Amino acid sequence: MGKTIVQKILARASGVAEVNVGDILEPAVDLAMSHENAALVINQFLEIFKGTGLEPKVWNPSKIAIIFDHRVPAESSKTATNQKKVREFVAQQGITKFHDIRGDEMGICHQILPENGYVRPGYLVVGTDSHTTSHGALGAFSFGIGATEMASVWTLGRILNVQVPETIKIVVNGKLQDFVEPKDLILYIVGLLGAEGANYKVIEFHGETIRTMNTSGRLTLCNMTVEAGATSGIVPPDDETIRYLRQVAGVQDEIEMVTPDPDAQYCQEITIDASKLEPQVACPHTVDNVKPISEVEGIKINQIVLGSCTNGRLEDLETAYNILKGKKIARGVRMLVFPASGRIYREAAKRGYLLGLMEAGAVVVNPGCGPCLGVHQGALGDGEVALSTTNRNFKGRMGNPNSEVYLCSPSVAAASALTGVITDPRKGG
Repeated sequence: MGKTIVQKILARASGVAEVNVGDILEPAVDLAMSHENAALVINQFLEIFKGTGLEPKVWNPSKIAIIFDHRVPAESSKTATNQKKVREFVAQQGITKFHDIRGDEMGICHQILPENGYVRPGYLVVGTDSHTTSHGALGAFSFGIGATEMASVWTLGRILNVQVPETIKIVVNGKLQDFVEPKDLILYIVGLLGAEGANYKVIEFHGETIRTMNTSGRLTLCNMTVEAGATSGIVPPDDETIRYLRQVAGVQDEIEMVTPDPDAQYCQEITIDASKLEPQVACPHTVDNVKPISEVEGIKINQIVLGSCTNGRLEDLETAYNILKGKKIARGVRMLVFPASGRIYREAAKRGYLLGLMEAGAVVVNPGCGPCLGVHQGALGDGEVALSTTNRNFKGRMGNPNSEVYLCSPSVAAASALTGVITDPRKGG
């Protein structure tokens, strides 16, 4: 019987010939990622060694990545003190994959990992962030875990009691219409499956639409699979994966391609005709409350957010720039732009995208998670409405339970910034 890509990855990581759905494993981890919540992991890690007489040492400092991104620069003395604690731990343990608040080195963890070549096809990646699913875009089995589990990984180099998940196969064919983007596709899929439709399952993407999609788009897809409850999303690696790792991430060593068998067994198969999709919008207060833009046009908005680990890449900034250049954002609308990494920020500045967005009236902030989670930069006022390219719109997500957040693509965000209401970018303006 054929195996899915995740079954093959878990078999390799567990040192066995093959695994089956439902098997319980203790696979070795190739990369363990945390952001500021590494401060919580450190507390749990030190507890493991308390009373043992052993010196606290991580299993392999070269396989741990820590990135400051959620609250950068620090917005409070508490955050600053936690960041200080993490810096000291990183230096003590010899962790080299550390990205502090520093120029090109900084950025959102889910952008930093791929663009630095930290993730490869066939890797098993865990992170103390639910959107660790993003890295399946490069053919890795990547998923989120808690701080206590991560402390165990730091100690043992393995993750305990992993059950081999079932896999949903989604085949996407057809050419996306102009101004219809990967974000619209994944919003449609989340709406189709529902918030719990892929619970404890992996979503594996196939089809000509996926094969012709660049890594930026694939990251967007895998990033939001968790919004359908999925353990992870994954795209089998191909020539585009190699191109990205060589040309963008600068990987020079051998890249091992792990792909599913043609006769792999799936618990569900879904086929989508991408050519029939129109722009999609997730309405308050759940990500699976998705509607075609034709049903929500004209809703007044107060704030536009362009950025995040979902849509803060160079292609996303270029999309918005092309719609907004030479024009002005509507009065009464604030537009915040936060690139996903320092490298993207620099390249977008070099190409004139940031200047063009600023001339249109946008405010460009430093790379980071910013207003996405509502703890730093861009909180909403009572009764305000935001339209955002981020990945969640739960009640209070953008810092205020008395506000509303709609989710959309960069094209919809930029077109709506010009009008002050939710606008279909296909209609021009």
